[in-house]
Amino acid sequence: MLTRTLTAFVLAATPQVPTPPCKLAGPPVEAHWSGALPPASTAEAPLRLVADVPLPGSASRFDYQSLEPASGRLFISHMGAGQLVVFDVRAGRVIASLDGFPTVTGVLAVPVEHRAYASATGDHAVAVVNDSTLQIVARVPGPRFPDGIAYAPEERRVFVSDESGRRDVVIDATTNSVVAQIELGGEAGNTQYDAGSHCVIVAVQTANQLAVIDPATATIVRRVTLDKAVRYPHGFYIDAPHRLTFVSGQESGTLGVLDLRTLRLRQVLPIGGDPDVLAFDPSLGRLYVAAESGVVAVFEERGGSLGQLGWYRAPKAHSVAVDPTTHRVYLPLADVSGHPVLRVLVPGDSH
Repeated sequence: MLTRTLTAFVLAATPQVPTPPCKLAGPPVEAHWSGALPPASTAEAPLRLVADVPLPGSASRFDYQSLEPASGRLFISHMGAGQLVVFDVRAGRVIASLDGFPTVTGVLAVPVEHRAYASATGDHAVAVVNDSTLQIVARVPGPRFPDGIAYAPEERRVFVSDESGRRDVVIDATTNSVVAQIELGGEAGNTQYDAGSHCVIVAVQTANQLAVIDPATATIVRRVTLDKAVRYPHGFYIDAPHRLTFVSGQESGTLGVLDLRTLRLRQVLPIGGDPDVLAFDPSLGRLYVAAESGVVAVFEERGGSLGQLGWYRAPKAHSVAVDPTTHRVYLPLADVSGHPVLRVLVPGDSH
């Protein structure tokens, strides 16, 4: 009894460490742009083909990808087949093709939770996968059309874009239950976590805004309205160390470079029509923007600005992932001679 009493006293006396606040909180702002749009690059992107790896399933649409760098496992949403494909980037082969993910869109591997989260829009739910057994351990209902996924590590919360539901759905990773639904005032594009500010950011595409969310309170603490030069924001990537966000405008076919320190647009650049997924290689400073039009625009970041390196073209190559260790680029293509393949590329100056 004494031992139990002392233990309870120690636990009660241990102070709870507060989570850091969202540093981007503040009044609404408008990110204007008055510069000229430069001409699109006419150069071919510096990428060379390594392999076209056959993928299982039907010759149908793919969507998001998520890489676990430590294990080398790449999770690929095969939306049209309702499958989650697991590809070993080190061995260069498929190690699993998981059923039970109808109309799967977003996917995010979260190694610290030993989980992968996948948006099964056909079930109006988020499927939770054990990353060791590759078995579904939970289905979390709630979103009408779940899409992009982000993870806030201090709160151990998963934030899911509910595109047509016009909200972000918040899931407690410890209980696999919905703890909040954040009304956005417009359709949700992608959702990302910014480690530099400890905020979650979601693209509110029909409002032409980025909504900043405090992950601890699950409330919107700021709105950034983007200039119409970046119209209908959907996909974006946060370069936290350099305090930049690269935001693609689906309707404008442009890429905005937003400075997260000033919340001003530094650049607006041309990209392929109907852009979707972005990927970034931090050690090379290479940004890849994949579009439904089949264009992958490649940029190089230097000194807080992007330079155009060229365009790579592949049929409907709207999803892209990159391995920061090998610098290999992965494009799942739905139909190459009647079959799905994972196109593996490497920068032309890599060996």
